[in-house]
Amino acid sequence: MAWKFNNESPIYLQIVDAIKMQIAQGVLKPGDQVPAVRELAVTAGVNPNTMQKALAELEREGVLYSQRTAGRFVADRVAGGGSLREELSKKHIQTYVDNMRSLGYADSEICAALETFLKESTVKAQ
Repeated sequence: MAWKFNNESPIYLQIVDAIKMQIAQGVLKPGDQVPAVRELAVTAGVNPNTMQKALAELEREGVLYSQRTAGRFVADRVAGGGSLREELSKKHIQTYVDNMRSLGYADSEICAALETFLKESTVKAQ
């Protein structure tokens, strides 16, 4: 995985989101072992403490779990009952809606803009 970080949010939260995305996309599956903290930190180019903080957050959220001597693994289900894919999609939609509203768009205009974009992007993909 190529790790890309920005200045918009703390790096550990960006790591949390990146790992959640890998799970939602099926790159990491329930029961898969997650690489060790140091290995992940080296590949991401971050301090091991930052990576540890991100993995601890994922455990707190129920996305990962630890087995004492075996390491960390992807949990079968995300705590709270909703799927990780739904959680991530809501987060992205909320960001989009917030940005459009800050530009002065009404909800009906946001829907129309999204429909137009989807139609245009479908035509380009063909």
